[in-house]
Amino acid sequence: MKLSKAQYDEIAQFLGQVQPTRQSLRKLKQKFPSQSQSTLLSIFSQEYQKQVKRTHAKHHTAEAVETYYQRYLNGVMKNAAAPVLLELANEVNFAPSLMARIVLERFLQEQEQAIPSKTLINSMLRDPSQIPDGVLANQVYQCTVNDCCYGPLVDCIKHAIGHEHEVLLREMLLEKNLSFIAEDQLRAKGYDKTPDFILEVPVAVEGHIIHWIESKASFGDESSHQAYLQDQFWSYWNRQDTKDTKDCTRYKNGRYKNGIEDELYGGIQRRR
Repeated sequence: MKLSKAQYDEIAQFLGQVQPTRQSLRKLKQKFPSQSQSTLLSIFSQEYQKQVKRTHAKHHTAEAVETYYQRYLNGVMKNAAAPVLLELANEVNFAPSLMARIVLERFLQEQEQAIPSKTLINSMLRDPSQIPDGVLANQVYQCTVNDCCYGPLVDCIKHAIGHEHEVLLREMLLEKNLSFIAEDQLRAKGYDKTPDFILEVPVAVEGHIIHWIESKASFGDESSHQAYLQDQFWSYWNRQDTKDTKDCTRYKNGRYKNGIEDELYGGIQRRR
């Protein structure tokens, strides 16, 4: 699905006016019924992540951390069963899973008199039953299952969707009798950054030579595409391509109709 910049901006503007909750997702679908749910969910997630990145620092100052921790303690003292952390995260417009991480880290610092390792915190976020305080464990769990964009549950879902898209793409290539080398085979040969598939015999599609294919289970907006260019695509191009090659990035949940069209066949072409 392709959206114009104006259509994307209209969706983004609407998202800036609502909380990042499942109820807001339903409102989004009602507001833009002509757009697919997967496209709207992808834009919802990407826009919210941009917002969180812009405000991330202010939530991690020493003053903010202590304020959140004390509000958590006061809240559970009044009613341990209430979703204190979740309501706090929604109040300050911060991702519930990230709020849970802040409070959990502060709790562990107080318990252990030392800064806990990221490995330990990640393990407890994935499995709250490891947290040595039952009330906090329940609060962290509530944040995890109610977070639409962050946290271990969302990470698992994204990984599963990404894998599913790769499997479907592999099936499409096999159906077309195209010979390819898959990402796992390339990693076994020692490559660190690899596309999902390299075509052993490049093919011509609509006048473009396609050498490799990368599938993204997201919406291809300008900022995301530029980030992928810097983090991944240029390294693929430098290793695999010639100046006449144009390769394929498949944004499963849609992309701009214009704007990055000259860089996409669903793919990229290096500008010189």
